[in-house]
Parts: sequence; structure tokens; C-alpha cells
Amino acid sequence: MRPSTLAHLLLIAVVAVWGATFVLVKDAFRDISPLLFNLLRMALAFLALALINRRELRTLTRKSILSGLFVGAFLGAGYQFQTAGLARTTPAKAAFITGLIVVFVPLFTIIPRLRPKGANAPGLATIAGALFAFSGLLLLTTPAGTALAHIFATIGLGDLLVLLCALAFAAHLLALARASLHLSAGLLATLQIGAATLLMAVTLPFDGRPVLHLTGRLVFALAITSLFATAAAFTIQSYAQQHLSPSHTALILTLEPVFAWLTSILILHEHLGPRALTGALLILIGIAIIELLPNRSAPTPIPA
Repeated sequence: MRPSTLAHLLLIAVVAVWGATFVLVKDAFRDISPLLFNLLRMALAFLALALINRRELRTLTRKSILSGLFVGAFLGAGYQFQTAGLARTTPAKAAFITGLIVVFVPLFTIIPRLRPKGANAPGLATIAGALFAFSGLLLLTTPAGTALAHIFATIGLGDLLVLLCALAFAAHLLALARASLHLSAGLLATLQIGAATLLMAVTLPFDGRPVLHLTGRLVFALAITSLFATAAAFTIQSYAQQHLSPSHTALILTLEPVFAWLTSILILHEHLGPRALTGALLILIGIAIIELLPNRSAPTPIPA
């Protein structure tokens, strides 16, 4: 199996895990404040990764530490802005604004200095795929009858915080693509999760007094999200971005709400209407365009 094919499959599996844990995390918020959950999730993931990659951590250099801190700062900021924004805006607006990442990444990579070394500017297929996927996100994450103008009619603090979240996640993808060229997946995952943990610890007081009720469902949610949806997931993403362009990665990440919907159908027996189904189909079409049409923004092969 070609490395790029394996990267696709692994990244899709990661997105499936993220989408599937949405219900789990939402339920856990009944027992813990969101920013404290983020901190504990990241801290547990860092401890697990530090234990697994302890030999590699002994060979750290100044360059690798700075790269990990840089990538992890964007990751932690994205999570914190998203959580803080969700508390101040509607879920539909938050999901729509966060979905702008699929547009931001191709736009940013037009600028040569922001592209990974050796990568080309996004081609027409990338731009078309991003537009299809973003249109699908709009249908999938906004209620029927919602006008686009209405979404922007009342922009508040929460919306601006979620916009910063989308920008941070877009920057994270670009920074990760650069760092993955000279750091192993395990080491890069450990460093960025460690940096994100530090940022979350520093910003925890901004959420007010933390709330924590230790329950079985909370412990289960922390175990699943820290080990599988964070430690394993970001290790896999660090590997995948050695073989995929940032724009392509951002496009695959738009599958997360699709998997979240599927999980809601299977577990909560929610109904998926024609609008959401159309949105999911547009996302799949966007990914198919990238896969099947010639694209100038193919990832740069990693030297052996």
C-alpha cells in the first residue's frame, strides 16, 4: 500500500473517531466545565505519549522543541477559542464558522511563505473541492430555512472567538505540515500535545471557577478522548501530513460532522433530513474532486 493511500485511510479513521466522540464529550459536559475537560484530556494524552516516546524525548533539540511549541500553541488556541465561543453563540453558527477552515487553508497556501517546503500553490481542483465541502458543511450544520445573511446579521463576541478558532486550526495544519518534514510522528505529537496542555493550563482561569463532578461517564469520556481521540489521533495526523497537503487534510476533516451525524443516528436515533443528507453528499463530492481530478498541489514526497 502506498504511503499516501495509507495516510488517507488513517486520517479518515481519525476523523471518524472525532465525529463519534462528539456525543461522548457533550454528555461529559454535564459533569465538568469545558475548559477543564480540555485540560485534563490533553494532560492525560501528553502523559501517555511521553511514556511511549520517552526514548525519542531524550534526543530533543532546540529546533524540535520550538517546532513542537509552535504547532501546539495553535492547536491549544483552536480548542480554547472554540470552547469559549460555543458558550457565547449558537451551535449552528459555531459549526458554520469553524468550517471556514476548509476555505482558509487553500487561501493561506496561495502565499508562498505559508506553504510547506516544496509544495505547490492550490490548484483548481483543490479550490473546487473546498467550495463543495464548505457548501456541504453549510447545509449539514445549519437548520433548514436559515438564510446565509441571517448568520452574519448578528455577529457577537462568541462568533469572533469561533472565527479565531478556525484561523488557529488552519494555522495548525500549516505548521504541522512544516514540522512533520523533520520530526517523527510520535515526537511531534508528544511535543504539540504538551504545548497545548501548557496553554490550556494558563488560560483555564478565563472560564471562571472550574466545575468537576467525578463520575463514571466522565472517567470513560476522558479515557477515550485522551488516549484515542487525542494521543493516537494526533500521532496519526502527524504521520498523515507527511504525505498529504494541508488543503487536502482540511478537506478530509470536513467529514467530522458527517461521522457525528452517523453516530447520532446510531446511538441517539436522531433523524437525518434531506438537507443534511445533501450536505454530506456535497462534502463527499468535494473530496472526490480532489482525489480524481489532476491537482497541482500534490504533497511533496519525503526524502528517503
